Amino acid sequence: MGRKVDFETVRRIGLALPGVEEGGAYGARALRLGGKLLACEPTNRSAEAGSLVVKLADDDRAALLAEAPEAYYLPDHYVDFNSVLVRMSRIGPDELRDLLGMAYKFVTRKGPRRAAPRRRRSREGKPARS
Repeated sequence: MGRKVDFETVRRIGLALPGVEEGGAYGARALRLGGKLLACEPTNRSAEAGSLVVKLADDDRAALLAEAPEAYYLPDHYVDFNSVLVRMSRIGPDELRDLLGMAYKFVTRKGPRRAAPRRRRSREGKPARS
């Protein structure tokens, strides 16, 4: 597999893409493109240590989950978002480069970006009736 992938590797590869900048997301380190999230360290407790959240189109996410479930996963918290979590210990720098390239294409495309509409919640925090 080669060198170990960590957030410093993510940072180095991501910042080589045109327009990508370092930033934050929910108090964690992140990469952004034009203010839009590209990838970040997960902050939700459902994420495994050593993971990375990457923004992706639905079809790309489905393909990665089917092809390499040992590397890619999707906790319930992230289902409604166009993203996938990757266990950085399970991929190499070349795979990461490809993954960030997919995220870059997704973030720069035109059109809807959400995987599924989020359910509205009432003020009490319960799902609103339709």
